[in-house]
Amino acid sequence: MKFVLAVLLVMSTLQAVQIKEIANVVGVRDNQLIGYGLVVGLNGTGDGSSLQFTRQSISSMLQSVHVKVDPKNIKAKNVAAVMVTAKLPPFSRHGDKIDIEVSSIGDAKSIIGGTLLLTPLRAVDGNIYALAQGSIRKGYSSDKRNVRKGTAAKIFKGAIVEKEVDFDLYNKQTIRLSLKRADFETATRIEQKLNVRFGAGTATALDPRTIELRRPANQSMVTFLAAVDRQQIDYRGAQKVVIDEKTGTVVAGVDIRIDPVVITHKDLTLKIAPKADVAHGESVINSQKNVVSLRYGEVTVANVARVLQKLGSKAEDIIAIIETIKQAGALNADVEVI
Repeated sequence: MKFVLAVLLVMSTLQAVQIKEIANVVGVRDNQLIGYGLVVGLNGTGDGSSLQFTRQSISSMLQSVHVKVDPKNIKAKNVAAVMVTAKLPPFSRHGDKIDIEVSSIGDAKSIIGGTLLLTPLRAVDGNIYALAQGSIRKGYSSDKRNVRKGTAAKIFKGAIVEKEVDFDLYNKQTIRLSLKRADFETATRIEQKLNVRFGAGTATALDPRTIELRRPANQSMVTFLAAVDRQQIDYRGAQKVVIDEKTGTVVAGVDIRIDPVVITHKDLTLKIAPKADVAHGESVINSQKNVVSLRYGEVTVANVARVLQKLGSKAEDIIAIIETIKQAGALNADVEVI
């Protein structure tokens, strides 16, 4: 597997950001919808006749239009059973149209070119919130592999909202913000900023992720939240190393430092230590008997990954070494493997 190193400049110093960039309003979110339906009009690429649930579904659909057929006598290969999923955006209203994903659950070869019959989409509470129907054309799907096979597709504006999610924002007296990343310092800064801007008691940090807001008496909640979103605070972004196992890509901030540590992985021993007389960005590498000593004016993840690459280490080995450095406590950043 080929190894690729991508260096991402991650700001470790404080920077001004708007509150809406780092926090969400609790309760204002998407809702997941799901439904079971049939795609018809396929040119022999539908489910095989051995799938009982497809035959039963066709029989039930025909009965709804007063045509009674025994499922055992159905051998239509131009029909496929599918699952339909969608996201209902916050504050969606009656008649709004939303995108849907259609995915085969049987052994259909392709659902492209077919028509999705009317499919109710339900939320976790069991209620129907949208109705889906439409023609399936070759195009985008979140599952790239199934799109190439023709067993999944996306229908833009393929469902109509029939039921609204009840959320009375206008009459609320209090509401909560949820930080995208829990941080005591950030929560405190938001509390202080909003209390200075709107008056004492407006904001209360309940924990490192939650800030409760009380709207001013002379503003509606909508107007108040719009003003809150625009407020800027000093913010320090999270240090993170992101590793893609499939491609071997490592994305790391150029200033994510590694403390002195000795790591042994397979037949390689890696010694990392700073050295005062080595200029920033330069390195001294000694490699003898599978022992590699790295000395830098400043030791970072980017430097270590680059040196290991030059030494011929495989991608999976570099990933394992970085994870081990984190476990040893020598890396003060989150490591995320995707």
